[in-house]
Parts: sequence; C-alpha cells; structure tokens
Amino acid sequence: MYLRSIKIGSVITENNIFLAPLAGYTNYAFRRVCKESGAGLCYTEMVSAKGLKYGSENTQELLYTDEHEGLTAAQIFGNEPDTMRAACEHEKLAPFPVVDINMGCPVPKIYKNGEGSALLENPALAEQIVKECVKSGKIITVKFRIGITDKKLIAAEFAKRMEGAGASLITVHGRTKDKIYAGEVNYKELAAAKNAVKIPVIANGGVFSFADAEKLLNETGADGVMVARAALFDPQIFCELTGRERISKRELFERQTAWTRERCDERFTTVFMRKMAAFYVKGERGAAAFKERLFSAQTPDEVLGIAKEIWG
Repeated sequence: MYLRSIKIGSVITENNIFLAPLAGYTNYAFRRVCKESGAGLCYTEMVSAKGLKYGSENTQELLYTDEHEGLTAAQIFGNEPDTMRAACEHEKLAPFPVVDINMGCPVPKIYKNGEGSALLENPALAEQIVKECVKSGKIITVKFRIGITDKKLIAAEFAKRMEGAGASLITVHGRTKDKIYAGEVNYKELAAAKNAVKIPVIANGGVFSFADAEKLLNETGADGVMVARAALFDPQIFCELTGRERISKRELFERQTAWTRERCDERFTTVFMRKMAAFYVKGERGAAAFKERLFSAQTPDEVLGIAKEIWG
C-alpha cells in the first residue's frame, strides 16, 4: 500500500493512515496507543461547540492532550457559525493546529438539532460555518458523508463547496446517513469527491484489514484512509497498515490502562478498560467467559489481572 505524508495547510502528517473520531472512545490514552501503533493523525472525540462556549467540564476534558501525543486534530460539531468560530478560538483548542468540523454524524439527536449530517441538507450554512472557522486562524478540515439517502448523493458537489469555503482537507465517509455504519461503501461517490477538488481527500468506511485499505485507495484515488471501528478491536491495525512491528496484546492493554489511569478516576478507568478488553478479546477462545469476568471487575487492577490471564 502506498504510504505518504499528507500536507494539511501548514502541517504535515507522518503518513496517510488516520484514526477516526469515535464518540466515547478516542480519548487521550486510546489516541496515544493508536499513534504509537502507526496512525499518522488521530482525532479527538466529537466536541460540542456550545459545550465549549458554556464551559462544560466534560467537554473540556475530551480535549486533553500533551507533548507525548504529537500532532492531533480536534473535532467539533454545531450549526451556528459564530459559535463554531468561537470554539476554534477557545483556549482549550490552542494545542490543536487542525480543527475538523463534523458534518457526517448520523445519530438522531445530533441530526434533529440540525448538526452533523443534517448540514448535508443545508450546504449554504455548511459553507458559512467553514468560512467563519477559517477566520479563527486554525487549519479547518471537514468530515462528511456522501448524502442522506441513496436518492440524492452529493459527495462531489459538497466537496467543492467545502474546498471553496476554505477547508484544507476533507474526509468522506462512503455511506449515506441512513446506512449509519452498515452496508457497502460507495467507491464511486468517494472517487467523485476526490476528482472534484484539489485539496487532500481521505476515504473512510469499511477498513478492517490491509486489503480493505488498499482497495479503498485503489478504487477511489483518495490520498489516504481513515480507520474507525476496526481500531477498537485492534489498535495495532495501524501496525499492519504502516509496517510497524506489533507488541504483545498484554503490553498494549497495560499501556492503555496506565495512560487512562493517569487522566481519569478509578471508576472511569475500570468501566472504560472493561469495554476495551471486551473488544480486544473478541474472536479468541473462551472470550465469552472472560467477558463475563471482566464485567464483574470493580477496579483497574482487577481488570489488569484478568487481562494477564487472557494474554499471559
């Protein structure tokens, strides 16, 4: 597979294999694990522009980063241009040179609020949001879907609008909003978006292996790929895609637990790492029994003890 750096405005990524923003998962510790496994760029969880405006403690915690993490992009969502620009200018986004605007989230609550994928139906507002955010001085990128339904596919048209509004890169999820995360990826629409613009285009959807990523690049001509759910089951998929050497699953899990523990309380660490262990163990012999034990663990040390039994 063709690996290369990507120039996004004034910044250059290590490679063209990115980690998608995943609500509830792409926190500091998980991003660090993926970055060390080879991800060229990682994104924060989706952050509410209004949450930043009104000083939500939880929203601000989602934006924690440090020098160990390296280049990271923040992703924000909202539908008010002024509020979105203010979010870009917020002190909590100061460590992030790249800010991505979510225009693809299919979750009903987000969509009904006129945010996320709802902006695909209001391209004029989407353009206005990007134009305002660019004024903040941040490098602005946009992540969107190919349409709401298959009856109206808008990848190329929307890509042109985002480029015209000042976006420095776009990521296109090759499914429509109504498909959520299921169904076939539409390579034709992804290729149309790539051919419509001069800025870099990252293709997203259906990457669970080296072969998947290679096909996505070959079929669409995209500049890079974005990995989402596959990273939850195996963060070292980035090793597979970039040629880095894997470490043991036990060592990986211990690192993620330690980094989560540094930032979060014992309860959050326990609950979060139980979920991660359940992802990691999928497909292994005795997985069901281990999951049952994992979800009865009450401390991070108990979770680690069970993980050691699983992976030796």
